[in-house]
This record gives sequence, C-alpha cells and structure tokens, in this order.
Amino acid sequence: MNCYPPCPEPERVLGLFAHADNSGITTLLDCGVTPGLQVWKDGHWVFVEPIANALVVNIGQIIEIMSNGIYKAPDHRAVVNRLKERMSIVTFCYPNPHVDIGPAKELTKLGSPPLYKTITNEEYFQSFQSEA
Repeated sequence: MNCYPPCPEPERVLGLFAHADNSGITTLLDCGVTPGLQVWKDGHWVFVEPIANALVVNIGQIIEIMSNGIYKAPDHRAVVNRLKERMSIVTFCYPNPHVDIGPAKELTKLGSPPLYKTITNEEYFQSFQSEA
C-alpha cells in the first residue's frame, strides 16, 4: 500500500522514481480519484486517470524477457498532488523461484535470436536486487 501525502511543491518531490517493474504482472488499485500514476509514452509522461473499481495491469520485465522483447514492460512513476492525498494498493505476481526465466522457445525457433539469457527466477531476482 502506498500513501502520497499532498505537497505544496510537488515538482520538488519524488513520489516514486521512474522504473519498470521486475515482476511478471503487476496490478494496481487507485484508492480514490486523485491521479498520480504516470507512464512514459511518446517522449513524455502521461497521467493514468483513475477509474472507479478498476485495476491497472502492467506487464513486468519477466514478461518482456519471456516474450523475447515483443512486449515491453512500461516505464512508469508516481507523482504527488499539490492539494490532495493519493493512496494505492499494488500487487506483484512472480513465478516460483525455481522456474526458468528466458525467451519462449517457440519465439526463438521462428528465426529471432534470444535477446536474453535464461536463468531461474531466483537468480533473476537476485541480480535485480544487486543492481538497485
């Protein structure tokens, strides 16, 4: 659960830095109507307007790897609002630590070379944490 309190100078604060999720799939529920989630699209940040009772679903870097780069994990960030608090609930979905993470063989058999090496999810997660 994330809470972003109001800030009189939102341009001077990081709500959550720009990143792509390292998960397989991420779900996010905005608890209210205050926008704060932004995605990088066509060279600029675009707000994702909250919709009542709806979830935002992002693919993470694991799906990007398994699709051999066909599907891209979106860069996104959270910004604060000058006047209103924003709350959200996020859930990250990961495969079992012992599952291999790598390009699907069906995609690389069609003539596309693998863009990523295959490692276990545990090794992937450890390498992600060591870069942070």
